[in-house]
Amino acid sequence: MDIAEILSYGFMQRALLAGSLIAVLCAVLGCFLVLRRLSLIGDGLAHVTFGSVALALLLKFYAASALFVSLPVVMLCSLGILKLTERARVTGDAAIGIVSSLGIAIGVILASLGGGFTADLFSYLFGNILAISRAEVLLAVVLCTTVLLLVTFFYHELVAITFNEELARISGIRTGRISSLLVLLTALTVVLAMKLVGIMLISALLILPSSAALQLARGFRTTLVLAALLGVIAVIGGTFASVMLNIPTGATIVLLNFMIFGLACFGKRLLAQE
Repeated sequence: MDIAEILSYGFMQRALLAGSLIAVLCAVLGCFLVLRRLSLIGDGLAHVTFGSVALALLLKFYAASALFVSLPVVMLCSLGILKLTERARVTGDAAIGIVSSLGIAIGVILASLGGGFTADLFSYLFGNILAISRAEVLLAVVLCTTVLLLVTFFYHELVAITFNEELARISGIRTGRISSLLVLLTALTVVLAMKLVGIMLISALLILPSSAALQLARGFRTTLVLAALLGVIAVIGGTFASVMLNIPTGATIVLLNFMIFGLACFGKRLLAQE
């Protein structure tokens, strides 16, 4: 099977389009999260997404309609993590751990009430980008455009709280609102990405491309562009490789992301020796 034949299939076209959009989204937000040491929030919200998907399946919401249950649940939990750190004097990693474990526990109970771990729930756990429907692609386009426009509009505020939150607060930036915006955008991204690599591997899309770009790029704007480019390369390369080798797509995308990160670290070391 050659590349032209693979591209002729509708499911491949949908997978590459939606995957590239979500890769860009994850890479851009990942740069802010990694620098703010909030990279594990993606993992925590992924666990909450598991609970929200179990709730959606229990309520008989399947495929794209499950997003209408997952989105509000995960967004509320992302704000909950922030409130725990601000008002309960809980550190960020502890707050993420609390919400994460709660999401998993509720998910397991709801899955049990719904008749156990069904094939649908497993498809969300491990992802299946090749099964993305036209409705899910359209939803991905709309939400990705919305999130990227918001990041562009609040770019300077996001950069300010990323590098020095205290200075940003003194400068008059409403840091609480901007932090809430960042976690809400992350929640949107996590829910969108669950079909791509699965709930269990979402954090890899947020962390690996941005971490690789941070090894090589000089300047924050360059880092954002490079992270997005590396994320898209991993998604396209991983999707093609999985189809040609007949192996799981989500896991292949994550492995390719890790290989790119390893090459970036090696390249940085070589540059430092020159």
